[in-house]
Parts: sequence; C-alpha cells; structure tokens
Amino acid sequence: MTNTKRSVAATAPHLGTRALNRATLDRQLLLRPARISAAAAVEHLVGLQAQNVKPPYYALAARLDGFAPEALSRLMADREVVRIVTVRSTIHTHTADDCLTLRPLVQPARDRELTNFRKGLAGVDLDRLAALARDLVETEPRTMKQLREALLQEWPDADPQALSVAARCRLPLVQVTPRGLWGRSGQVSLTTAEHWLGRPAGPAATPDAVVLRYLAAFGPASVRDMQTWAGLTRLRDAFERLRPRLVTFRDEGGVELFDLPDAPRPDPETPAPPRFLPEFDNLLLSHADRTRVVPPEYRGRAWQGNIAHRTLLVDGFLAGLWRLDEHALVIEPFGRLTGAQREEVTAEGERMLRTMHPETSYDIRFGVVRDA
Repeated sequence: MTNTKRSVAATAPHLGTRALNRATLDRQLLLRPARISAAAAVEHLVGLQAQNVKPPYYALAARLDGFAPEALSRLMADREVVRIVTVRSTIHTHTADDCLTLRPLVQPARDRELTNFRKGLAGVDLDRLAALARDLVETEPRTMKQLREALLQEWPDADPQALSVAARCRLPLVQVTPRGLWGRSGQVSLTTAEHWLGRPAGPAATPDAVVLRYLAAFGPASVRDMQTWAGLTRLRDAFERLRPRLVTFRDEGGVELFDLPDAPRPDPETPAPPRFLPEFDNLLLSHADRTRVVPPEYRGRAWQGNIAHRTLLVDGFLAGLWRLDEHALVIEPFGRLTGAQREEVTAEGERMLRTMHPETSYDIRFGVVRDA
C-alpha cells in the first residue's frame, strides 16, 4: 500500500465491534427473517457450509421467512443446487451457476493442496489420473472407496488416500442425490459437476466479481477476511482495483475494511434476535478476525478438536451451544441469560422447531456448558 493510501486508511471512519456485528448480521439475513427464496438465499450467501448434510437446512431456517426444508431439498433433487468442494477446501451447497464458476476460481488452491500428498503420489501422472477418474465417475457415480480401488489398479504402489484426494482436487466432483436430501439417506457418491448439471463449466468467476459478492454477504471486511473465507491468497490486487468503487473504514484495531457504498450498516443498537445456527455456519468461519461475532472470552468454545457444535447467538454474538436430544432441545448458554433473553431464546427455539421438525414434539431445556 502506498503512503497516500495508508494516510487515507488511517483517516477512514471507525466501525466498532457492534457496528460490524450488526452490518454482518444484516448481510447474513440474520437481523430479521428474509422474504426471499431458498435459491436466492444460497446465491446471495455465496453458498452454505455443508460438511454435514443438515447444516444448510438449519442455516436457511435461521435466515428465511417461511422456510421449509423441502424447499432446499427440492432444489437439490432438481439439480439447481449441488454439494461440492470449493472455498477453504470444504464442501459447500452452491447454486448450479456458482458451482460451475467458483470451482474454477479456486482450482489453483486445490492444485496447491496436492503438494501435501506428493510423497504418496510419486510416479503418478496427475493428468492421466484426472482423465481416468473423470471417465469412471461419468460412466456411473462412484463412492470414494470405489474410485480409490479403481485408481489403485493403475498405480498399485501409490498411497490410496492420496489417489482419492488427487481425484477430488483435480476434478469438480459433486455429491449426487439422494445424498443431501432432507429426510433421506445415502452414501457419498460422486460424479463431475459438468456431467451432473448437463453443461460445461463456465469461465472462472473473476476475483473482482467475487470480492463484490463477498462484501455483499460478509462485509465490511478486510483483505485478510476475504482470503480466510475463500482459502485464497493474493487478493489485495482485486481490492485495489475496486477501491474507487468502494468505501473504507477502520476497525477497533486500525485494520482497513472495505465495503460497498450502498450496503446496509445498521445502527449498532439495532435489536438482534436470538438465532440457532448449525455447526460450521459460515458466519463464524468467514473472517480472519471473528470478534465481530465471537467474544474473545468465548473463542474456541464452538469447537472441540475436529468437532464443531451448533451455536446460539444472543444479541448478535456467540452466546452458547444447542443440541437436539431424543425429546428435547437442550440450550447450553455460556453465561447467565436475563429473564427476557431466556424468553426470547425459548421463542426462537420454538420457531426453529416448528420449521424444522413440525411433526415432532420437543421440550426446551436450559443446561450448563462445561468450562473450556
């Protein structure tokens, strides 16, 4: 950054943590239930974290007015949305269009990922592997085990896991239904995005275009924030090209934040109702500095090892965990809730249950989270 730009950044308006929180919640459709379709929400949010099957459904239940799980399930059955590895090398539910343009954008990161497996891929021709794997999964969807076993016949001395990772990294593999459908079960079977969607991948989305979409869904944000979300590096140039079209702010640590001029930035005291979020919700994963949602004293409380918990927001910030036992919604706040907050959390829990489990009766119980 030039000295002039540093001077401009230093004098940019300040946004406190609550202001960032409310702006992000608004972009994330979490301040008030949005009256848009499930497809429009998936597009606006640039995908939903989908490491497990159920999180995208709970993510939309927290965000949309009148959402029913069948709405997303139907989109998946109709191949209008798909489950595919994209940003951060994690599975996301994307619209078909985003699947075909975002995956090419992050392909260089998937190629770099393979350097971690080069020892297990010694002697493997990766171009031939990609061609062979494509032929296999486009002939019929394959499980990763089936794909691995077929590739081992060609390279018996290679590491089996490395072969399957190479196929996943080199090819845009989507999980075919019934995997991912609400109320259905199915093992993970894979084919290429082009084969499943019946059309070729489009040109890769440009970094500039994705910066604008990221800010619309997650802003205001720094360059490092977006790089954390995307799992990409060297995005500074895209922000600099866009600088004349953007506005800038400073956070409480003096970090420069970029934003769309007309994007909502509500008053910091705007009420933020409780929200029940799924594990791996992108709200908690898409910024380098997560203090806009996660109070410093609760850092790391939403994860235990490689296991992520379902999270509760109160007043817009991480405030506890929740789970569904056989007959109860168990809410485990990190600290004491006021009587009014408990009533609001209970009401939101009842709304979530009516949306997601209308035919099942659950009690609502408050428990205590163990110290981290």
